[in-house]
Amino acid sequence: MLGTLPSLQIARVMQIAVISDIHGNRHALEAVLEDIGRTAAREVWCLGDVVGYGADPNDCVRLVRAASAVCLAGNHDLGVTGGLSLDDFSRGAALAARWTQEVIGDEEFAWLASLHPTATREGIALNHASPRDPIWEYVLSVLLAELCFDAMPEDIGLVGHSHVALAFTRREGEAATGDARREGETADISSGSWLLNPGSVGQPRDGDPRASWLLLDLTAGSASWRRTPYDIDGAAAAIRAARLPDSLAERLQYGQ
Repeated sequence: MLGTLPSLQIARVMQIAVISDIHGNRHALEAVLEDIGRTAAREVWCLGDVVGYGADPNDCVRLVRAASAVCLAGNHDLGVTGGLSLDDFSRGAALAARWTQEVIGDEEFAWLASLHPTATREGIALNHASPRDPIWEYVLSVLLAELCFDAMPEDIGLVGHSHVALAFTRREGEAATGDARREGETADISSGSWLLNPGSVGQPRDGDPRASWLLLDLTAGSASWRRTPYDIDGAAAAIRAARLPDSLAERLQYGQ
């Protein structure tokens, strides 16, 4: 339970900014980090996919490495570093991953290769995709959330991968419930089990093109979803200048 965390840990961390699925979008990442700087967040946790799709993988690696207290490996990170076969990726994703392999620096590559898709922090489970499959599973339904709760010993889990801001919860003796979360919505996570998705910084897929992230308050036992406007045209222009698939640029303005 959240209330059983050691008081010294709560006092030290208090608020955490949770980001995920940056996908080489420097414009979005810089805007979100600036936004986080205006909060009381003392740590940044990244749930993976720092690279892939976007045109600025090196800048994103350097920014996340400097800002985050913990960072997971996402499936696109693993695809770039050779941990996954690109045969398992869509055509556009594979093309972007191969391009990233060509342009990424040695130091940035080595850091990405050192990451893992799971972690535990402050008694909270962190998985890029899900507690059952930390690399590939998209937790988009209550049924999958129910199965994830069965597989997760912790009361709170953070997941990314789907690019959709979501919250699922299960109270003792009850079935799981959950839904998408919009800007400004807050969840009381002080009791029950929770599975929280901050949405995507660099490629949201919930119809809102603004960068999405989560502010987690361990002291208050709350989670609030945030959206940050950024220079979408600049990010799209960078993708086109890199001669990556135009669809990767076009989708940014629609949040899809």
